[in-house]
Amino acid sequence: MQHNIIGKGEYFRKGMQDGIPIALGYFAVSFTLGIQAKQAGLSALAATIMSLTNNTSAGEFAALGIISAGAPYLELAISQLVINMRYLLMSCALSQKLDPKTSILHRLLIAYDVTDEVFGISISVKNRLSPFYTYGAMCVSIPGWAGGTCMGVIFGNILPGSIVSALSLALYGMFIAIIVPPAKEDKHIAIAVLVAMLCSFLFTKLPIVSEISSGTRIIILTVLIALLMALLFPIKEEENHE
Repeated sequence: MQHNIIGKGEYFRKGMQDGIPIALGYFAVSFTLGIQAKQAGLSALAATIMSLTNNTSAGEFAALGIISAGAPYLELAISQLVINMRYLLMSCALSQKLDPKTSILHRLLIAYDVTDEVFGISISVKNRLSPFYTYGAMCVSIPGWAGGTCMGVIFGNILPGSIVSALSLALYGMFIAIIVPPAKEDKHIAIAVLVAMLCSFLFTKLPIVSEISSGTRIIILTVLIALLMALLFPIKEEENHE
Protein backbone atom coordinates (compact mmCIF):
# COMPACT_ATOMS: atom_id res chain seq x y z
CA MET A 1 0.00 0.00 0.00
CA GLN A 2 2.17 2.82 -1.28
CA HIS A 3 1.11 6.29 -0.28
CA ASN A 4 2.75 8.94 -2.46
CA ILE A 5 1.00 11.71 -0.61
CA ILE A 6 2.01 15.14 0.63
CA GLY A 7 0.05 16.96 3.29
CA LYS A 8 -2.14 16.07 6.23
CA GLY A 9 -5.36 16.47 4.26
CA GLU A 10 -4.26 13.95 1.64
CA TYR A 11 -3.29 11.45 4.31
CA PHE A 12 -6.64 11.95 6.02
CA ARG A 13 -8.60 11.42 2.80
CA LYS A 14 -6.58 8.31 1.96
CA GLY A 15 -7.29 6.94 5.44
CA MET A 16 -11.00 7.57 4.97
CA GLN A 17 -10.90 5.83 1.60
CA ASP A 18 -9.15 2.76 3.02
CA GLY A 19 -11.45 2.82 6.05
CA ILE A 20 -14.74 2.69 4.13
CA PRO A 21 -14.65 -1.12 3.61
CA ILE A 22 -13.85 -1.48 7.30
CA ALA A 23 -16.80 0.72 8.23
CA LEU A 24 -19.15 -1.37 6.09
CA GLY A 25 -17.87 -4.58 7.64
CA TYR A 26 -18.15 -3.09 11.12
CA PHE A 27 -21.73 -2.04 10.47
CA ALA A 28 -22.71 -5.56 9.45
CA VAL A 29 -21.02 -7.25 12.42
CA SER A 30 -22.07 -4.70 15.05
CA PHE A 31 -25.66 -5.11 13.91
CA THR A 32 -25.61 -8.55 15.52
CA LEU A 33 -23.95 -6.99 18.56
CA GLY A 34 -26.89 -4.59 18.84
CA ILE A 35 -29.32 -7.51 18.81
CA GLN A 36 -27.46 -9.13 21.69
CA ALA A 37 -27.27 -5.80 23.51
CA LYS A 38 -31.05 -5.49 23.36
CA GLN A 39 -31.41 -9.03 24.71
CA ALA A 40 -29.10 -8.04 27.57
CA GLY A 41 -31.43 -5.16 28.43
CA LEU A 42 -29.43 -2.24 27.01
CA SER A 43 -31.16 0.67 25.33
CA ALA A 44 -30.09 1.91 21.90
CA LEU A 45 -28.33 4.88 23.53
CA ALA A 46 -26.45 2.74 26.07
CA ALA A 47 -25.39 0.22 23.43
CA THR A 48 -24.21 2.98 21.09
CA ILE A 49 -22.14 4.62 23.84
CA MET A 50 -20.65 1.22 24.66
CA SER A 51 -19.52 0.78 21.04
CA LEU A 52 -18.24 4.35 20.77
CA THR A 53 -16.03 3.92 23.83
CA ASN A 54 -14.84 0.33 23.31
CA ASN A 55 -14.49 -0.53 19.61
CA THR A 56 -13.82 -4.20 20.26
CA SER A 57 -16.05 -6.99 18.97
CA ALA A 58 -14.72 -9.80 21.18
CA GLY A 59 -14.66 -7.57 24.24
CA GLU A 60 -18.17 -6.23 23.77
CA PHE A 61 -19.73 -9.61 23.02
CA ALA A 62 -18.07 -11.01 26.15
CA ALA A 63 -19.17 -7.99 28.17
CA LEU A 64 -22.80 -8.47 27.14
CA GLY A 65 -22.67 -12.07 28.30
CA ILE A 66 -21.29 -10.97 31.65
CA ILE A 67 -23.89 -8.21 31.94
CA SER A 68 -26.68 -10.69 31.17
CA ALA A 69 -25.38 -13.00 33.90
CA GLY A 70 -25.36 -10.16 36.43
CA ALA A 71 -21.67 -10.69 37.25
CA PRO A 72 -19.76 -8.10 39.34
CA TYR A 73 -17.88 -5.19 37.78
CA LEU A 74 -14.52 -6.69 38.76
CA GLU A 75 -15.15 -9.76 36.61
CA LEU A 76 -16.17 -7.51 33.74
CA ALA A 77 -13.00 -5.43 34.07
CA ILE A 78 -10.68 -8.45 34.27
CA SER A 79 -12.30 -10.10 31.25
CA GLN A 80 -11.84 -6.95 29.17
CA LEU A 81 -8.21 -6.67 30.22
CA VAL A 82 -7.45 -10.24 29.15
CA ILE A 83 -9.48 -10.22 25.93
CA ASN A 84 -8.12 -6.89 24.71
CA MET A 85 -4.52 -7.23 25.86
CA ARG A 86 -3.43 -7.98 22.29
CA TYR A 87 -4.01 -4.33 21.47
CA LEU A 88 -1.00 -3.48 23.65
CA LEU A 89 1.17 -5.43 21.22
CA MET A 90 -0.44 -3.74 18.23
CA SER A 91 0.12 -0.33 19.81
CA CYS A 92 3.82 -1.12 20.30
CA ALA A 93 4.10 -2.04 16.61
CA LEU A 94 2.31 1.13 15.51
CA SER A 95 4.52 3.29 17.74
CA GLN A 96 7.51 2.11 15.71
CA LYS A 97 5.80 3.19 12.48
CA LEU A 98 5.35 6.74 13.78
CA ASP A 99 7.95 9.46 13.53
CA PRO A 100 9.84 9.66 16.85
CA LYS A 101 8.81 13.32 17.05
CA THR A 102 5.10 12.44 17.02
CA SER A 103 3.48 14.08 20.05
CA ILE A 104 1.93 12.23 22.97
CA LEU A 105 -1.47 13.63 22.02
CA HIS A 106 -1.32 12.06 18.57
CA ARG A 107 -0.20 8.76 20.07
CA LEU A 108 -3.06 8.77 22.57
CA LEU A 109 -5.63 9.56 19.87
CA ILE A 110 -4.37 6.73 17.68
CA ALA A 111 -4.42 4.35 20.66
CA TYR A 112 -8.12 5.04 21.11
CA ASP A 113 -8.98 2.96 18.05
CA VAL A 114 -6.27 0.33 17.64
CA THR A 115 -8.60 -2.37 16.32
CA ASP A 116 -7.47 -5.41 14.33
CA GLU A 117 -8.60 -3.93 11.02
CA VAL A 118 -7.46 -0.32 11.51
CA PHE A 119 -4.14 -1.70 12.74
CA GLY A 120 -3.96 -3.87 9.62
CA ILE A 121 -4.19 -0.98 7.17
CA SER A 122 -2.08 1.36 9.31
CA ILE A 123 0.81 -1.07 9.70
CA SER A 124 0.72 -1.73 5.93
CA VAL A 125 1.54 1.89 5.10
CA LYS A 126 4.96 2.18 3.48
CA ASN A 127 7.59 4.04 5.46
CA ARG A 128 6.41 6.31 8.29
CA LEU A 129 2.78 6.33 9.39
CA SER A 130 1.06 9.71 9.48
CA PRO A 131 -1.39 10.05 12.39
CA PHE A 132 -3.80 11.72 9.98
CA TYR A 133 -4.03 8.56 7.88
CA THR A 134 -5.22 6.64 10.93
CA TYR A 135 -7.54 9.51 11.88
CA GLY A 136 -9.17 9.25 8.46
CA ALA A 137 -9.75 5.52 8.90
CA MET A 138 -11.11 6.10 12.41
CA CYS A 139 -13.42 8.85 11.18
CA VAL A 140 -15.46 6.34 9.16
CA SER A 141 -14.86 3.05 11.01
CA ILE A 142 -15.96 4.23 14.46
CA PRO A 143 -19.36 5.58 13.27
CA GLY A 144 -19.78 2.36 11.27
CA TRP A 145 -19.33 0.24 14.39
CA ALA A 146 -21.44 2.41 16.67
CA GLY A 147 -24.13 2.97 14.03
CA GLY A 148 -24.48 -0.74 13.37
CA THR A 149 -24.87 -1.39 17.08
CA CYS A 150 -27.59 1.24 17.33
CA MET A 151 -29.45 -0.12 14.30
CA GLY A 152 -29.18 -3.64 15.67
CA VAL A 153 -30.91 -2.63 18.88
CA ILE A 154 -33.68 -0.79 17.02
CA PHE A 155 -34.29 -3.02 14.01
CA GLY A 156 -32.56 -6.31 14.86
CA ASN A 157 -35.69 -8.33 15.51
CA ILE A 158 -37.13 -7.42 12.11
CA LEU A 159 -34.50 -9.22 10.01
CA PRO A 160 -34.64 -13.02 9.41
CA GLY A 161 -32.16 -15.10 11.37
CA SER A 162 -30.37 -16.24 8.22
CA ILE A 163 -29.52 -12.65 7.27
CA VAL A 164 -28.28 -11.85 10.77
CA SER A 165 -26.03 -14.93 10.68
CA ALA A 166 -24.65 -13.89 7.30
CA LEU A 167 -23.88 -10.39 8.58
CA SER A 168 -21.74 -11.83 11.37
CA LEU A 169 -19.36 -13.33 8.77
CA ALA A 170 -18.58 -9.99 7.14
CA LEU A 171 -15.76 -9.12 9.55
CA TYR A 172 -13.84 -12.29 8.73
CA GLY A 173 -14.06 -11.67 4.99
CA MET A 174 -12.95 -8.09 5.47
CA PHE A 175 -9.93 -9.08 7.56
CA ILE A 176 -8.89 -11.63 4.93
CA ALA A 177 -9.07 -8.84 2.35
CA ILE A 178 -6.69 -6.77 4.49
CA ILE A 179 -3.98 -9.41 4.95
CA VAL A 180 -4.00 -11.00 1.48
CA PRO A 181 -2.52 -8.08 -0.56
CA PRO A 182 0.59 -7.59 1.64
CA ALA A 183 1.00 -11.38 1.87
CA LYS A 184 1.09 -11.55 -1.94
CA GLU A 185 3.76 -8.84 -2.08
CA ASP A 186 6.02 -10.21 0.66
CA LYS A 187 6.64 -13.93 1.08
CA HIS A 188 7.72 -13.39 4.67
CA ILE A 189 4.32 -11.98 5.55
CA ALA A 190 2.68 -14.91 3.77
CA ILE A 191 4.75 -17.34 5.81
CA ALA A 192 3.84 -15.54 9.04
CA VAL A 193 0.13 -15.64 8.14
CA LEU A 194 0.22 -19.36 7.34
CA VAL A 195 2.16 -20.18 10.50
CA ALA A 196 -0.27 -18.10 12.55
CA MET A 197 -3.27 -19.91 11.06
CA LEU A 198 -1.74 -23.34 11.70
CA CYS A 199 -0.70 -22.51 15.26
CA SER A 200 -4.06 -20.93 16.04
CA PHE A 201 -5.80 -24.11 14.90
CA LEU A 202 -3.47 -26.29 16.96
CA PHE A 203 -3.96 -24.11 20.04
CA THR A 204 -7.71 -24.76 19.88
CA LYS A 205 -7.18 -28.53 19.74
CA LEU A 206 -4.19 -29.30 21.94
CA PRO A 207 -4.72 -30.08 25.63
CA ILE A 208 -3.93 -27.43 28.24
CA VAL A 209 -3.51 -24.56 25.73
CA SER A 210 -7.05 -25.11 24.43
CA GLU A 211 -8.29 -24.28 27.92
CA ILE A 212 -6.70 -20.83 27.80
CA SER A 213 -8.96 -17.92 26.88
CA SER A 214 -8.97 -16.85 23.24
CA GLY A 215 -7.53 -13.44 24.08
CA THR A 216 -4.58 -14.96 25.93
CA ARG A 217 -3.97 -17.44 23.12
CA ILE A 218 -3.77 -14.57 20.63
CA ILE A 219 -1.20 -12.77 22.80
CA ILE A 220 0.96 -15.90 23.18
CA LEU A 221 0.85 -16.66 19.46
CA THR A 222 1.57 -13.05 18.52
CA VAL A 223 4.69 -12.88 20.69
CA LEU A 224 5.99 -16.32 19.67
CA ILE A 225 5.42 -15.89 15.93
CA ALA A 226 6.79 -12.34 15.91
CA LEU A 227 9.91 -13.55 17.76
CA LEU A 228 10.31 -16.47 15.34
CA MET A 229 9.98 -14.25 12.26
CA ALA A 230 12.36 -11.66 13.74
CA LEU A 231 14.99 -14.35 14.28
CA LEU A 232 14.54 -16.02 10.89
CA PHE A 233 13.98 -12.92 8.74
CA PRO A 234 15.44 -9.88 10.54
CA ILE A 235 14.96 -6.44 8.96
CA LYS A 236 18.03 -4.27 8.81
CA GLU A 237 17.60 -0.95 10.56
CA GLU A 238 18.51 1.07 7.48
CA GLU A 239 15.82 -0.74 5.46
CA ASN A 240 13.10 0.15 7.93
CA HIS A 241 11.16 3.43 7.59
CA GLU A 242 13.44 5.10 5.09
